[in-house]
Amino acid sequence: MKRNLLLTVLLSAVVALTASLAVVHNNGKKDTTYRYAGADSAMPVHNVNISGEFPDFTYAAESCVKAVVYVKVIKRSEVPEGPSSLFEYFFGFGGMTPREQVGSGSGVIITHDGYIVTNNHVVAGATEVEVTVGDDKTFKAEVVGTDPATDVALLKIDAEGLPVIPVGDSDALRLGEWVLAIGSPYGLTSTITAGIVSAKGRSMPNYTGEFKIESFIQTDAAVNPGNSGGALVNIKGELVGINTMIVSQTGSYAGYSFAVPVNIVKKITEDLIDYGSVQRAVLGVVMRSNSEDLKEEMKLSTSKGVYIDEVAKGSAAQEAGMEKGDVLVAIDGNEVSGASSVQEIINRYRPGDRIEMTVVRGDKTMTLKATLIGKETQDLNAYNMQDKVIVFGAELVPAPRQELEKLGLKNGVKVASVSKGKMKDDGVRAGFIITHINDTPVTSPQDVAVSVKKARRSIVVEGLYPDGTLQFYAIGL
Repeated sequence: MKRNLLLTVLLSAVVALTASLAVVHNNGKKDTTYRYAGADSAMPVHNVNISGEFPDFTYAAESCVKAVVYVKVIKRSEVPEGPSSLFEYFFGFGGMTPREQVGSGSGVIITHDGYIVTNNHVVAGATEVEVTVGDDKTFKAEVVGTDPATDVALLKIDAEGLPVIPVGDSDALRLGEWVLAIGSPYGLTSTITAGIVSAKGRSMPNYTGEFKIESFIQTDAAVNPGNSGGALVNIKGELVGINTMIVSQTGSYAGYSFAVPVNIVKKITEDLIDYGSVQRAVLGVVMRSNSEDLKEEMKLSTSKGVYIDEVAKGSAAQEAGMEKGDVLVAIDGNEVSGASSVQEIINRYRPGDRIEMTVVRGDKTMTLKATLIGKETQDLNAYNMQDKVIVFGAELVPAPRQELEKLGLKNGVKVASVSKGKMKDDGVRAGFIITHINDTPVTSPQDVAVSVKKARRSIVVEGLYPDGTLQFYAIGL
């Protein structure tokens, strides 16, 4: 009896020891797999890997921080002096006082030979730009090009062997993924903050009416003034975005920060390096994000994609056969979740590129093939009325050869007629031969329209009347 009792006690001890060792062994593992399922047995079961350690940011931080630079911007201007005497007060002979404004931001080195990407708003209006790299060397920087539509700018410094950040894939970012923001907030260079991807494809209200490409990555990584133009990187140390803005009532970080996706930045910078300007393609539609409410309102067969409200005349979309009321659900196999995602996808292409669009029309799904055109070509359609080019109320036609020869001109565009508009308001009369817009020669009505679209504040129209009178007109935009 005692012997049996002793065996039972020993056996129980062995079992207990084995169980304890198993628990210790399992608790010592860094990765544990948990199976979660709802109370309803019909719910799917998900396997979730949970790391026993907090994500390690050290590699991404240490490998990327030296490729993020401090950008100093100097803006010089002159402002009128106040009158120093009653004579100057009444007759306005006061002088001009030079004024210098200094701002700062961040930038990211993208090539070993000195190309640096930053935000357009960081360098806009700059008289002089200086870049300080990780080893505290300062260089004068040239602004290679800017793109206000995406708030991207490209700088160049005369240097070699610079550190760069490998470019990642912003499309592959997942909600909740850890990211680091690196920049120089308030002039504090090489500052690193961490957060997660809060949302993708965010767009901001555009109150200015300017053409914008907005499909921001939203994060909760702390970003403050001075971070603009800095890097957003993933844990692998890959560049996934350029930090550009915050939403705050105080002007300081309040939990929301936004970055331009690197897939957009890559295309913009390549265009600026290769072509000197952004080769922007447009589809030519007015659209709005689809939803269950819109599906019910418009009696649609899907709530996905974007609803096409309007198709521009002569656009790539019209040539492809797209119609008002269509629902665009995918481009080249990439599903579109809203208007901002369509902009982001189209912005990766150049004029002349071909795309395939998946469109739902009624109950049918079809594939349309489009050849994209450039934004300037699309803009001309706004002027093109019944095969006539109309600019500010003036109908423009190619100048007849005999009229050009009589005036001793090699090129020019004739004003055939003038109706209500800025041309008439500034005194332009029919018969005027336009030779230059902002000192750039024009040879066709389309040249005039494109030059007007490129101008920002005003244009100077130069030309001659049939009697040989040279005339200049300054027209505000």
